[in-house]
Amino acid sequence: MRLLGLIFLLILGLSVFSMLSLGAMGETAQDGWSVFHGDLAHSGYSFSSGPSTNNLLWSFPTGRGIWSSPAVVNGVLYIGSMDKQVYALNASSGGLLWNYTTGGQVWSSPAVAHGVVYVGSLDHKVYALDAIDGRSLWNFTAGSFVYSPPAVADGLVYVGSSDHTMYALDAVTGSLVWNYTTGKEIYSCPALVNGKLFFGSYDYRVYCLDASSGVQIWNYTTGEVVESSPAVVNGVVYVASYDNRTYALDAATGRQIWNFTTGGDQCVQSSPAVANGIVYVGANDVNIFYAINASSGKQIWNYATEGGVFNCPVVAGNLVYFGSADNKTYALDAATGEFVWSYQTGNNVFSSPAVVNGILYVGSYDHKVYAFGPSPSPTSTPTQTASPTSTPVGGSSSSLVYYLVIAVVVVAVVVLAAALLLRQKRKVASSG
Repeated sequence: MRLLGLIFLLILGLSVFSMLSLGAMGETAQDGWSVFHGDLAHSGYSFSSGPSTNNLLWSFPTGRGIWSSPAVVNGVLYIGSMDKQVYALNASSGGLLWNYTTGGQVWSSPAVAHGVVYVGSLDHKVYALDAIDGRSLWNFTAGSFVYSPPAVADGLVYVGSSDHTMYALDAVTGSLVWNYTTGKEIYSCPALVNGKLFFGSYDYRVYCLDASSGVQIWNYTTGEVVESSPAVVNGVVYVASYDNRTYALDAATGRQIWNFTTGGDQCVQSSPAVANGIVYVGANDVNIFYAINASSGKQIWNYATEGGVFNCPVVAGNLVYFGSADNKTYALDAATGEFVWSYQTGNNVFSSPAVVNGILYVGSYDHKVYAFGPSPSPTSTPTQTASPTSTPVGGSSSSLVYYLVIAVVVVAVVVLAAALLLRQKRKVASSG
C-alpha cells in the first residue's frame, strides 16, 4: 500500500508539473502567427528563423492598399485590405482560397482561433468568419470604425473601436460580455497577459483592465495619443506615444520604469517588439529605427531609413524585420543594427511582418501581399497544406512541444514506477 501511495504521489506531482509547464508555454508558444504581433503578449518574436535574403517567393494583388498585418495559421495566410475584403491565401503559393466582402475598408489585422477568423472593419463591425470557407458566422456592430486588431482568449474576443470603447465579445455568438469606455478613440490592439488586458487610447492613456470583468486596474497618462499596441514581457509593459517617447511600465502597478525619447518632434506610432533583452521600435518623425536596452531604456543602436517607420517590427533568429514609408521592407542584424537586406515595394509599408516557417509575410500600400524566403528545392517533396483550423490563441498548442512534454511525463512515470516495483520485489525476495 505504501508503494502504491508513493506511485500515486509521483504521478500526481509529474502531472501537476506538466500542466504548469504547458500553461507557462501557453503565453509564449506559437502555432503559426495567429494574432497581431505573433502572440497575446505582442512580443513580436518568432520561434522560426527568418529569411536571410530578399528572395521573393510570391506576391498577391488586392484591390487597394494594405495596412492590415497578416495572420498565418496551418498553411493559410489571412489579411485585410482597403478594398473592403478579407483574404485567405495559400501561404506557400499565394493562391487565393477565399475572400469575404465587408461593408468598409479593413485596416484591422485578423486573429485566428478555433477555426474562426476575427477581424474589424470601417463599417463599424467586428466579423467572425469560418477559416476554411470564409462564410460569416456572426458580426457585432460597434459605435464607430474598428481599426483595432482583435485579440482572442478564453472564449472572448477583445477589440477596440473609434467610439472610445474596448469590447469583450463572446467568441462563439458575438454577444457583448462587457465594455469599457475611454476618453477617445482606440486603435491599439489589446495585449493579454496573466488575466490582464493592456491597450492604449487617443486620450493619451495606457490602460490595464481585468480581462474577465473589464474593471480597471490602473491607467498611465503619457503626453500624447497612444496608438501603439503594448508589448508585455517579463512583467513590463512597453508602449510608445505620439509624445516622441517609448515607455516601460510596471505591468502590475502602471508605475513608470523608464522612458526613451526619440530625436524628432512628432509621434512614435510603432508598437515595440521585445526579444533577448532589447526593445525594437520605429519613429515616424526622424526616419530612425531604434534598439533600446529593455532594462535601462538606453539606446543600443539606431538605423536611419528614408521614411518614417509606422509599423511594428518582428524578431526572428538573429534578424529584426520592419517596413518603412520609404516603400521598403528591411532586415537588420538584431544585435548590431547592421544592414542585411531590403526590398523595394511600390508604396509605403505600413503592414507589420509575420515570420512563419522561415518565410516573411507582409502587405504594402501598393495593394500587394508579399512572401520572402528561400526558394524550395526542386527535389523536395511538396508540403501538404493543412486545413485552417487553429488551436486557441495563447492557449494550449497541438504543436510538437506539447506532445514531447506529455511523452516525457509518461516515460518518467513508467520508468520510476517500474524501478519502485523492482525495488519492492527485491525486498520481498531478500526477506524470504
